[in-house]
Amino acid sequence: MKTTTEIANRFREVILNGTWIANTNFKDQLENLDWKIAVSSIQDLNTVAALAQHVHYYIRGINQVFKGGTLDIKDQFSFDFPPILSQEQWNSFLNQFWNDAEEFASFIEKMSDENLNEVFVDNKYGTYKRNIEAMIEHSYYHLGQIVLIKKQITN
Repeated sequence: MKTTTEIANRFREVILNGTWIANTNFKDQLENLDWKIAVSSIQDLNTVAALAQHVHYYIRGINQVFKGGTLDIKDQFSFDFPPILSQEQWNSFLNQFWNDAEEFASFIEKMSDENLNEVFVDNKYGTYKRNIEAMIEHSYYHLGQIVLIKKQITN
């Protein structure tokens, strides 16, 4: 199996369908979640919705680069989203999240293994491999937060 296929599958595991590392994934945690729980605050923690939107923000931004565009994402804007005010808005966001995640994985699969070691946009960002692996690790970090916040809200 190509390395790019293995990495794409690791990405799918955390977002769409895996249980090997965390025994869950974003889709499992969010797909049937009531929007009111998703936007509920506990103390000064981020909401489940904000964390999901944050991860999606980076996926979408990297997808733009994969499509030949510029890298426009900035950490300072990675939590700036309009409020979710209904189940329909929440479901719409989730559908976009799943679609963009699958697109991200598909871009990785189409890369050659050699492309993984090429510079991602600028030398200061390292290689494609470094950025893709960082996206996976970043996603697991926030998945853990989502699981804990959901437990606090629903107990």
